[in-house]
Amino acid sequence: MRKILLTLAITAGALSMQAQDWPQFMGPDRNGISQEKGIMKSWPAEGPKVLWSTDLGIGFGGPVIKAGKIYLLDRDDETGDTMRCYDLQTGKELWNYNYDAPGSVMFPGSRTVPVVDDKHVYSCGPYGDLYCIDINTHQPVWHKNVWKDYGGGQIPQWAISQCPLLYGDLLIIASQAPGAGVVAYDKNTGAEKWKTASLGPTGYVSPTLVKIDGTDHVVMVTASEAGGFPGGPQREAKKGSVVGIEPLTGKILWRYDNWECHIPVACATDAGNNKMLIVGGYERGATMLQVNKGTNDAYEVKELFTTTNFGDQTKPAVFYNGYFYAQYRTNNKRDGMVCMDMEGNIKWKTRRSPDFNRGSIIIVDGMMLATDGAKSLYLIEPNPNEYKQIAKAELLIEKQDDSGNNFMASFGTQNWAPMALSNGKLLLRDQTHMICVNIK
Repeated sequence: MRKILLTLAITAGALSMQAQDWPQFMGPDRNGISQEKGIMKSWPAEGPKVLWSTDLGIGFGGPVIKAGKIYLLDRDDETGDTMRCYDLQTGKELWNYNYDAPGSVMFPGSRTVPVVDDKHVYSCGPYGDLYCIDINTHQPVWHKNVWKDYGGGQIPQWAISQCPLLYGDLLIIASQAPGAGVVAYDKNTGAEKWKTASLGPTGYVSPTLVKIDGTDHVVMVTASEAGGFPGGPQREAKKGSVVGIEPLTGKILWRYDNWECHIPVACATDAGNNKMLIVGGYERGATMLQVNKGTNDAYEVKELFTTTNFGDQTKPAVFYNGYFYAQYRTNNKRDGMVCMDMEGNIKWKTRRSPDFNRGSIIIVDGMMLATDGAKSLYLIEPNPNEYKQIAKAELLIEKQDDSGNNFMASFGTQNWAPMALSNGKLLLRDQTHMICVNIK
């Protein structure tokens, strides 16, 4: 009996430390929460150990992790995009595939996070190139252009910023070109399975899933459109939309048409009980929606509240134990990290101390890991009553170019990319390189 109990204890311990893949934007469930256990609850004075570092082109595209391998869409604006695969343990580049897609926009470089399954890695570049690449042969299986294929003209101001979503045998992505809002492809062949009509003005939001009465709805957020400027051409101002879509058919199930954010980036956050939070930057704030079935099985959308005291410019809010956490730094707001309850009450703000600025948040093993958008990684105890910082480490450094000048003098480190975590190894990137940090 003692041997059996010992074996069970060892097995349970091994399972608790078992690696969990991070196969898509915002993690396994697309919500910024990892089920891994056994991370360090405190750090040595020098911070957690950096295991390796590798150079990258400039940009904001984050990595994903599957079966001990890292996939990241890198970019050189003069030539195009490159899908890179690395070994998680060593940081060694195992293979890459590049394609021509030259061009540059404001805040140049990569944009998006791939998604990977057992056979393929899928990614969308800033000029709309959607590639399915075989992870064994390292060659493309199919290729579409989500912008040009549906009548897109001039590329959006900050380029295409789509993180693809896998749903069963479907690859779902937003085109936002005149001929399509959201599109679903057969993930193995690239055949179009369904598309919606245009859902509204072009933004930078990727589709995500929200549970409504236990059923998956694809939720898409579109941009609002301002009227003309004084003295210039006038046009009708339009509100943006939040749309619920049946994932297997593309049928529009419900629609909310009072979202006002002309540069939306963050996808919806599932808050449970048929509720979701939509956040925006540029002082647009946040709106909580509730979707329920009404008469004749039709869905009804109710706005529970809107606040300008909580938001996030680049990422969705993370929802944990009944509270929302986000980094609310915009051109005119410096609220830092903010905690808000389900009724829209602000519990605390860090403001400039610490000054969180478009960084990333992950919840793992009851703790929060957060980057500040610059050089530092924080270990925080999630607590709605106060900001409880446990540790801080400055892990990203400014790189010198060959002449000895500060390579990032014009940009700063701009560590705005989403993090990724697997087997206690945390991946961070800035404008020049990616690092792997041991937090186990």
